[in-house]
Amino acid sequence: MSPPDLIEHLEMRQTKVSLAAAHLNHDPTSNRWRNLRALCQRCHLLHDRMYHLTQRRLTLRRRLALGDLFEGPYRIGMVRG
Repeated sequence: MSPPDLIEHLEMRQTKVSLAAAHLNHDPTSNRWRNLRALCQRCHLLHDRMYHLTQRRLTLRRRLALGDLFEGPYRIGMVRG
């Protein structure tokens, strides 16, 4: 058995994977075993994609509403200074 090639070993890509507990029905109060799965971060984000998109939309709408409340309605095409 030959020793491993140092250059080949240095070029090898290594990644660290973190597992996250995903609620399959998207309800964090339901902690039954059949409702939980250990997923990598990428798969967990893909599983919760629609929830995150909805939260993003709500956050943006809240920011616009606060701007309207304190600074007046936004005008399309105008930049405030």
